[in-house]
This record gives sequence, C-alpha cells and structure tokens, in this order.
Amino acid sequence: MKNNFFKDVKLGVFVLSGLLLLIFLLYMIGRNRNMFGSNFNLRARFENVQGLKAGNNIRFSGIDIGTVKGVKIINDTLMEVEMIIDKKVKNVLKKNAIVSITTDGLVGNKIVNITAVKSPSLYAEENDILPSKKSIDTDEMLRTLSKTNNDVAVIANDLKITINKLNTSEGLWTLLSDKSIAKNINNAVAEVNSASTNINIISKNIGTITNDIKNGKGTIGKLISDTLLPKSIDEAVMNIKKAGVNIVKLSSDLNKAVLNIDTMINDGEGTVHALMKDSSIVIKINKSLDNIQEGSKGFSDNMDALKHNFLFRGYFRKLEKSKQKQ
Repeated sequence: MKNNFFKDVKLGVFVLSGLLLLIFLLYMIGRNRNMFGSNFNLRARFENVQGLKAGNNIRFSGIDIGTVKGVKIINDTLMEVEMIIDKKVKNVLKKNAIVSITTDGLVGNKIVNITAVKSPSLYAEENDILPSKKSIDTDEMLRTLSKTNNDVAVIANDLKITINKLNTSEGLWTLLSDKSIAKNINNAVAEVNSASTNINIISKNIGTITNDIKNGKGTIGKLISDTLLPKSIDEAVMNIKKAGVNIVKLSSDLNKAVLNIDTMINDGEGTVHALMKDSSIVIKINKSLDNIQEGSKGFSDNMDALKHNFLFRGYFRKLEKSKQKQ
C-alpha cells in the first residue's frame, strides 16, 4: 500500500508540474502576443505586405510594442494590416506616426516599424488607420543588385579589352616615352600663362577706360555724359544746314551774275564789253592816261617854280615849319 501511495504522489507531482509548465508556456506565448495584457488595435494599409503575417513583431523607435493580428485584402492593390498595440504607448503614439514594413536584420522575419513624426498631432485611438510608407522590397533590391552586377561585369570586360589595346599600342608608348613632348607642353603652358597675364592687363585697362567713360572723363566720356552736348550738336547741325542753304543761294546768285557778265561781254552791252572788246577805247584810255601824267608833271614843275618865286616863297616856308611842328 505504501509503495502504491508513493507512486501516486510522484505521478501527481509530475502531472502537476507538467500542468504548471504548460500554463507558464501558454502565459509566455500569450504575453508575447498581448493576449493577456491591456492593448488596443490600430491599422495600416500597404500596396505590398512583402510576406508579413500574423504574429510578427511591431516596433516603435526600436522597442517591441505589439504584434501583427492579421493581414486583410481590401482590393487587388491594397492590403490592410491589423496591429495589436500595448496600451503603455497609447500616450506616446500619435495619429501622424509613419508605419513601414522592414526586415529584422538582413534576412530575418518581416516586422512592422512605426516611426514618430515631430509635427504636432493627436494621440492614436482605437482602430485608427495610421499613414504608411512604401518600404524597400528586398527581392526588388536583389534584382536591381543582380542587374548592377551584370552591368559591372560588362564594364569590367570592356575595360579589360581597352587596357589590352593600350598595352599593345606601339604608337601610344612611343608618344609617352618621347621626352620632348613634356618640354613642349611646358612651353605651351608658359605661353598660355603669359597670354592669360596679358589678357588680365588688357581687361584691367578696359575696365579703367570703361570707368573713365562712366565718370565722364575724356572725349568719349564727355560725349556720353554731357547732356548739353546733344543740344549743341543739334544747334550746330541746324546752323550748318542754314549755312548750306545760304551757300546754295549765294552760288545761284553768283552763277546768275557770271551769266549776266558773260552775256554783257558777248552781247556788246555795257562798259565791260567796251573795255574788253573795243580796242580803240583802250588806245584812247592809254592816251588819256599819258596826257594826265604829262599834265601832272607840268603841274608839279609849276608848283616848284611857285615855291622858288619870291612872292610865294615865304608862304611855303611857313607850311613846312607848321608840318615839322606837327
């Protein structure tokens, strides 16, 4: 009897221990899924959940705050993720927090990551739909990386072919081994530097000339800055125009006078025609001039005779004395 009693006690302790262990495991599983704690539900919608399923963790700023309750299909382009969130973060989590799907590590399970936004907003409430952000698809990233690797391989192959061509190019190595090229390049660089210096000097001179023109210095500066000069030029142009009109008029009058003189000479009218065409008048004039000259000579001889005459000698001496005094 005693042996059966001890066996029954051992069996009871074993069963009781197993039940306690099972209850403990169930409690731990339920705690991890917030089944036994105080929580509230939130939702987020995505075009692609990337393999997210119920039971995956939800993190807020790197801290586990809940689990995924389930994934529901809204339509062919929209999926809704239901989240169980611990009420401990209800006074921290806001309506404008961004929800995204990421990977736990490089190749780990999918998790939901909630990121806070600094702009002000109300706190999240039961069954609120939080804004979501399209996350990076690992498969798409691997496809892109594979394509990039293929492109790099093609580039590397082309680069290898180019290097082989360069290595087998005699002209290139001859060009590189020619020492005179470096000297010529140095001379060309020196000439370029000299030309640059000259260009700088010319630019400074042009700048100085431009400043002088702006400040009204020099003839060009005065022409540009003097506001009275255009008026003076206009007046001078008007005067030149008037003088031109007068010159044209004078030329016309002169032409008329020349024509009249020519007509008078050719037609035998007037004194000019007589003087230039009638030779007898010229002879008479010459004789008259000769007679006048002879008469003036005789008059001069008579005056000399009067000066020596005793009757008029005193008078002429008085005239000479008065002229000397003056």
